[in-house]
Amino acid sequence: MSDTSITATPATQPRHLGQVPGPWPLPIVGNLLQITPTKMHLQLEAWCKTFGPIYRLHIGRRPVLVVAQHDITAALLRDRPDGFRRTSQMEKLASEMGLLPGVFMANGEDWKRQRRMVMVGFDPTHVRRYHPALQRVAQRLAGRWSRAARQGAVIDLQADLMRYTVDAIAGLAFGAEVNTLESDGDVIQQHLDKIFPAWFGRIVSPLPTWRWFRTPAVRQLERSVAAVNAAVQGFIAGARQRLQDNPGLSEQPTNLLEAMLVAADEPGSGITDAQVSGNVLTMLLAGEDTTANTLAWMIDLLWQHPQALARATEEVRRVTSPTEAPTLEQLSALDYIEACAHETMRLRPVAPLIAVQALRDTVVGDVAITKGTVVINVMRHDSVSDRHVLNAAAFEPERWLADGQPGTAAASAKRTSMPFGAGPRICPGRYMALLEMKLAMATLLGRFDITAVDTEDGLPAREVLKFAMAPMGLRMKLRERSV
Repeated sequence: MSDTSITATPATQPRHLGQVPGPWPLPIVGNLLQITPTKMHLQLEAWCKTFGPIYRLHIGRRPVLVVAQHDITAALLRDRPDGFRRTSQMEKLASEMGLLPGVFMANGEDWKRQRRMVMVGFDPTHVRRYHPALQRVAQRLAGRWSRAARQGAVIDLQADLMRYTVDAIAGLAFGAEVNTLESDGDVIQQHLDKIFPAWFGRIVSPLPTWRWFRTPAVRQLERSVAAVNAAVQGFIAGARQRLQDNPGLSEQPTNLLEAMLVAADEPGSGITDAQVSGNVLTMLLAGEDTTANTLAWMIDLLWQHPQALARATEEVRRVTSPTEAPTLEQLSALDYIEACAHETMRLRPVAPLIAVQALRDTVVGDVAITKGTVVINVMRHDSVSDRHVLNAAAFEPERWLADGQPGTAAASAKRTSMPFGAGPRICPGRYMALLEMKLAMATLLGRFDITAVDTEDGLPAREVLKFAMAPMGLRMKLRERSV
């Protein structure tokens, strides 16, 4: 047993995975029939109460280690890409669905090359050049919500925010005017919405029925993947044409895709056209769901906490203009809004589970695992525990405004909450995501008064896991602000 990748030093001899407690598995399917995919994160969190923060699960016939300790998870995530990788099952199913490979699914040297290319596009100098595209999207969001407010219409919160994030990514990252916010027709968002849930459903399915039966849902998924891949090729063709027509863009690219293509075309980059395409697709998929869901949860939590909503509104209206999209400098001054985003991600992480696979024999916590073993990290367990975070169940954005010194509320929250992951594979788009969140909240609170946030049945929004964790059925009503 190799000890080169021990993520926590056990006090005693490590246990074998077979010695770790967990729910009793059934033959062949293991614990899969005990899990509802859309509630999987809640079920794994609940099993922590029965079996402790480290327990065993069976996905089919394969034993899986579940970890819900933030220190072990952080050490494990830092041991990527050398000690752990994305699971081979995720990669296999993505390829089977026709999803092009990008940095999210890449491993080893492929990941290192693609990561360098993607990070070039997220250079702060480039981000400043992208900002006017983001401002245009914010103006369209304001227009859509103004029409709803004047008509007294109920806003489907998550759907509108997903339109916003798709438009933001397309303009900001690809230089493309997709404009789903001003169209209610057949838009790319409607295809994107089908891909992540289907991918997640196949990952946790006890049987690969989609390989045997070409149901209407399977055929629709194939059409959606084809439509999104065609859109991706269109984005790339447009960017290459701009670079050809204006060679100066190689020195000063106007969007993320242009910067990636310039980096990919460097001699010895090792980046293929398929990998560029895969990263465009990755940004569309990951950027749409995660940012939109966090924004929806943030609005819901602020509505439930009027004092926090009042403070957030005051900050926005003091810093920004009620008629113009905020500048980067104004967005950087929205400290309380950013604190609200971090507190939302602590309480409602859109990635509540992160699965990785061991690349060698190692020890995780006090459990010895062999190469190929999958480890599922339950990300919210400690960040909402009073053992680790003061008043953990409360929505208190103020905790993120503290100085972050050891022992403070800010330090505890930052240590246990890892919404963007951790280690070398931490989300490269985290700064861009926060920028989009702050701009959307500035648009909302600067131009409107919220008059209602609820669900059709009047119950709290349910957490639904569809790869990303989304609120189900949130609605909002607005009144235009008089200035």
